[in-house]
Amino acid sequence: MLARQYLVEGFVQGVGFRWFVRSEAESLGLTGYVKNLRDGNVEVYAAGSQKALDELRSKLEQGPYGARVTAVYESPAPLRDYSTFIITH
Repeated sequence: MLARQYLVEGFVQGVGFRWFVRSEAESLGLTGYVKNLRDGNVEVYAAGSQKALDELRSKLEQGPYGARVTAVYESPAPLRDYSTFIITH
């Protein structure tokens, strides 16, 4: 089990990005959260297998219809105690 923190930049708020991330993460069996940041970016914390995290990163780079992702930054993160994947504020 691994954990990653992602910062997604671009036109990623107001386009259903958080719901998209939650759906993709749940389908991959990941736990964690997604939230909007005040600067217009989106933060994602996810924990699971390396394969699932790699797949999530690929989905983050695409985003939902209407989003324009310009960059995804990834960093290792400590494991946290999440039992599901949630949208938070």
